[in-house]
Amino acid sequence: MQQQITDWLLALGLTHYTNTFAVVAVIVAIIFISLIIHLILHKCLLPVFKYRAEKSPHQWPKALLRNQLFHRVAWMIQGILFQLLTQIMLDNNTAVFNTLMTVGELWTILFAMLIGFSLLDFIQHVSANSMLARQLPLRGILQSVKLVTAILISILMISVLLGKSPGVLLTGLGAMTAVLMLVFKDPILGLVAGIQLAANDMLKLNDWLDMPKYGADGAVIDINLTTVKVRNWDNTIVTIPAYALISDSFKNWRGMSESGGRRIKRSINIDTTSIHFLSAQEADQLSKARLLVPYLDKMREEVSEWNAENAKDSQSPLNYRALTNVGTFRIWLENWLRIHPKIHQGMTLMVRQLAPTENGLPIEIYAFTNTTVWTEYEQIQSDIFDYIYAALPVFGLRVHQSPTGSDVRSLGSQLAAVVTAETAAHRQDISS
Repeated sequence: MQQQITDWLLALGLTHYTNTFAVVAVIVAIIFISLIIHLILHKCLLPVFKYRAEKSPHQWPKALLRNQLFHRVAWMIQGILFQLLTQIMLDNNTAVFNTLMTVGELWTILFAMLIGFSLLDFIQHVSANSMLARQLPLRGILQSVKLVTAILISILMISVLLGKSPGVLLTGLGAMTAVLMLVFKDPILGLVAGIQLAANDMLKLNDWLDMPKYGADGAVIDINLTTVKVRNWDNTIVTIPAYALISDSFKNWRGMSESGGRRIKRSINIDTTSIHFLSAQEADQLSKARLLVPYLDKMREEVSEWNAENAKDSQSPLNYRALTNVGTFRIWLENWLRIHPKIHQGMTLMVRQLAPTENGLPIEIYAFTNTTVWTEYEQIQSDIFDYIYAALPVFGLRVHQSPTGSDVRSLGSQLAAVVTAETAAHRQDISS
C-alpha cells in the first residue's frame, strides 16, 4: 500500500518527500484502523461477553471475567492485527516497518503473558475450595509459575528489542547470577520452601499451625510464594516467611484433627497425708459402687488367701496385705473413663501414678476425647475433672493445695483465740 500511495503522489506531480508522505499516510491509516478495531472489540464484543458471563448460572464465566481474561485477549488480538496491518501496508525494508513490527511483537508477547496469568488466577479461583487446594499450597505453586514465566518473558522481550537470540541473553545472565540471587532471594527461598512443603505434605490450608518463635498458634489461611499467613485463635494474623517453615521447627496439629481424638493429659495432686489402708467399713461402703464391685471382690479374695497363708496370727499390720484408698481410686477412675461416652475407647487410656513432689502425689489421666473440636474438648475435660474432684472425698482423699492468705489469717485468728483463752485461764488461776 505504501508503494501505491507513492505512485499516486508522483502522478499528482509531488516529487519531493513522496516516501515520507506515503509512510505518514500509511501510519495514520494503521492507527485509524486500529482504533476502529479497538472500538469494535471493547464497545461491541466485550460488553456482550460480559453480559453473558454475568447472566450465566455457572461460576467459571464470572471467574474468567473477574480475572480480565476477555479484556486481555482483546488487547492481544489488537496487537496481532496491528502486525498484520503493518506487514500489509508498509514496505518491509524500512526502519519504520521494523520499529512498528517490534512494538507489535512486544505488545503481543506482553498480553500473551498476561493471558497466561489470568488463566492461572482462574485456576486458583475455581479450585480454591477443592480437595486439590487442601492437599497442595496451590497459590504458592501458581505464584512460582508466574515468577518463572515473567523472567522468561522479560528475557524474550529484551531479545526482541536487541534483535538477539534469547540463548545469548541466557548465557550472559550467568555473570549476573549473584545479583539475581540477591534481588530475588526471598522469592527463590519461598519457591524452594513451597516445593518442599508440597512434596513432603508438611502444611496445607486450614491446618492448625503452632510456631511459638513467630507467635503463631492458629489456622493457616494462605500459603503463597514468600509467606504463610496464620490466623491465630484470638483473630490476629501472623505472617511467617515460607522458608522459615523449612529452616525452623513447627507443630502441625493436622494429625490430631484427622485422628478423631484429642489427648487429655492432666494430673490431680493428692495430699499424701490422706492416703491410708482401707478399713473394712470403708471397703464395704465402696463396694456399693457398681464399677468397683468386680475389683473389690477379686482383691478381697486374693488378699484374704495371701494373709491366711503368710500372715497368720501376726501382730504387725505391715505383715498383711491390704487395699489402699488411692489404689482403689485409680481403678475406679479408669473404669469410669472406659464407660464415659465422650472418651475415645480405641486410643490409649490409662490412669497412672507419677513421682511424688512437694505438691503431693500426682495421679495423671491419659486419655483421648472422641472429638477434636476445641470448645467441645474443653467442655468434656472440664466436666471430667469437676466430677473427679467431687468424688475424691468418697475415697477419703484430699487434694493438695498450698496455703493461701486466707488460710494463714484463719490460722492466726485461731492461735490468737487459743492464746487469749489460755491467758484468761492463767489469770483466773492466779487470782484464785
